Amino acid sequence: MTRMVRICIQSLLKLVNSFLAMFGMGMILYGIWMIRAWHRQIHDSDYPAPWFIYTMLGLGVTFCVITCSGHIAAETANGCCLYCYLVFVVFLLMLEGAVTMDVFLNRNWEEDFPKDPRGNFNEFKDFIKENFDMCKWVGLSIVSLQGLCTVFALVLKGLGPHRERYYDSDEEYTLDEVPLLRNYQPAYVVGAPVYGTR
Repeated sequence: MTRMVRICIQSLLKLVNSFLAMFGMGMILYGIWMIRAWHRQIHDSDYPAPWFIYTMLGLGVTFCVITCSGHIAAETANGCCLYCYLVFVVFLLMLEGAVTMDVFLNRNWEEDFPKDPRGNFNEFKDFIKENFDMCKWVGLSIVSLQGLCTVFALVLKGLGPHRERYYDSDEEYTLDEVPLLRNYQPAYVVGAPVYGTR
């Protein structure tokens, strides 16, 4: 029974990680699209791309790396892999929570971010304000999926090691394999040597 539950949790963890990987690939594609739009806008000038484009690309790559480690952790169900995966996911959740709290609680949150001399960050803010409902649901979906990944990884870790030995009945094993299950009588007797008659 435990084996079936473990297989089900492994499959669910892989499925949720696949959705997170799709979000990561979407962020990477959006970052590449923004770089192309940036280069079309500035033509031949040597201005560097704005910081938020690189942030979008970095977050996309981070999501993809974390989901790859999640697939490896789900497949092996190894304690070390699951712990590393959990550390990555929890760290990312804490980072997302810190940025969200800074934006919502700090009235001067724009001062915390680097300056954008070309004003493209204002265009990005305007896009988010115009499409706030969609951005809100995408953000909530990402955080919910990360929470599900954390729960599934904890349950998978709680189910124990990959290999198990079930002792349903004592008759399935020889006495040499499990000597403490019965009164074990050794195959030899220690004592005075027995001599035959002459």
